[in-house]
Amino acid sequence: MLLYREVSWWYWVATAALLMAGLSGWSEAFHAATALSALQVLHFRRREGRLAAFPVQVRLAFTGLLLLAAWPPMHWLFWVPAIGTSAQVLFGYCLLARVLSLLPWNRREPLSGRLLWRTLSAPPVRGSILQGLPASP
Repeated sequence: MLLYREVSWWYWVATAALLMAGLSGWSEAFHAATALSALQVLHFRRREGRLAAFPVQVRLAFTGLLLLAAWPPMHWLFWVPAIGTSAQVLFGYCLLARVLSLLPWNRREPLSGRLLWRTLSAPPVRGSILQGLPASP
């Protein structure tokens, strides 16, 4: 699901490239990826009009993950967003968004094993997982 006509996709492409560059040895790329992620937070906050908007939540959590990974004992954690961002860019599957959709303020039904399975196993959708989640049987 290559969404090359959407600015969000290009943000993720650039972020994935920077994370891969960082993992390849160019450590400054991690700082650039974090700065780009923070820029996304500001951009989507302005676009969505509120900090609690789901696209903003995803970018805030992602930026937090990068900041945590910047702490030297946690550098190994850069692999997680690098793999996740690559999956987002290539397949449209965002594990972070799916996990965030399970938080109490983002879901409309009780947390259950069935909801967890539906959320994690649903095919990628255009837009937000909040709107694209299969209905409860």
